[in-house]
Amino acid sequence: MMKRFALAAVAALMLSGCHHKNLEPFEPTGDLEVVFDWREAPDANPASMAFTMYPESGEDPVAFMFENRTGGSIRAEGGSYRALCLNSDISDWARLRNREAIETFEVLTPDAEQLEAQNLDSGALPKARGAESERIASTPGMLWGSTKEGITVDPLGGHQVITMYPEERVCHYTVDVIDVENASSVRGAALDATLSGMAEGYLHGLGKPTDTPVTMSFMLTLADNDKDLHGEFLTFGECPVTKADHILSIYAALSDGSKTHFTADVTTQVSGAEDPTHVHIIVRGLKLPKVQQGGFSPNVKDWEHVEIDLDMGAGK
Repeated sequence: MMKRFALAAVAALMLSGCHHKNLEPFEPTGDLEVVFDWREAPDANPASMAFTMYPESGEDPVAFMFENRTGGSIRAEGGSYRALCLNSDISDWARLRNREAIETFEVLTPDAEQLEAQNLDSGALPKARGAESERIASTPGMLWGSTKEGITVDPLGGHQVITMYPEERVCHYTVDVIDVENASSVRGAALDATLSGMAEGYLHGLGKPTDTPVTMSFMLTLADNDKDLHGEFLTFGECPVTKADHILSIYAALSDGSKTHFTADVTTQVSGAEDPTHVHIIVRGLKLPKVQQGGFSPNVKDWEHVEIDLDMGAGK
C-alpha cells in the first residue's frame, strides 16, 4: 500500500541524486528507467525534473525526483499507471495545488503584492475595467512537462523504460508601446504594467490553462531609440472559458506627487493572435507627463485615469 502523497512543494524533493518518497513495504516491484527525451524542446535547460506516477487503481500517487534533465532508475509496484513530469526548479515562482489526481494537478503563481518597477502596492492600484475582482498575480517562469497514459509495470518483465517527451507549457507575450510622448522621462527607470483576463494557472495533467482570470504584472523599459517602451513576460495564456477582456494598464507615479493610470483594450490583439503561444501587443498614443527631474515616485495619493484610443493600425 503506497504511503499518503505529501509533496508539500517540488523544492522539498531537491535532494542529491534521484530520490523518491518512502513507501510502505510491498511486493512485487519492477525496475524502471525514466528517460526525458527533449526532442520537443531541444533548448530546454532545467536543473531538475519531477516525475509522478498515478495508479489506475486509484491509490495515492508516488513522486520521484531527478537532479538532472535526463532521468534515471526507479522502482515501482506492479500495476497500471498514468504519469506526469515537469521541471522542478520552479520553487522561486510556482505554487502547486490539487496534486492528488492527474486531472487536477495545477501550477499557478502567487500574488504580486508589490509591483517590481516602482514598488507600488498592488492592493492600492486602480484595476482595469471589468477586472475589479481579479487578483494581481506574478508572471510564471519557464515550465516544461508532459504526461503519459497506459504505463504497465510488470514485476516479471525485466528492466523497463518509460520515455517522457517534455514540451514548453507557457506562452510568450511581448508588449511594445510605440512613439511615447515624453518617453525620455523613463530613462534609467521602468514603468509597471499589468494585463487583465489571463489564466490563473495551468492544469498540467490536462495540458490546458485554468478558467479563472487574473491580472498579471510586468515591467516596461525604455527602448534604445528613447521613443518606445518594451516589455516581455510569460503567461499561462488567456482563460479558455471566461474569455475575459484583456486590458493593458500602465502605471506612472511621478516625483511631483501625481500619478496616472493609462489603459488600452488589447483584447483583439490577444484573442486574435495567430499563434496564442507567442502574442505581440502593440500600442500607440501613450502621452506621459513631462518630468523635469526626479523621475517616478510611489509616494502619491489619487490616480488619474487616461484611456488610450488604439488606431486601426495599432496591432500591425
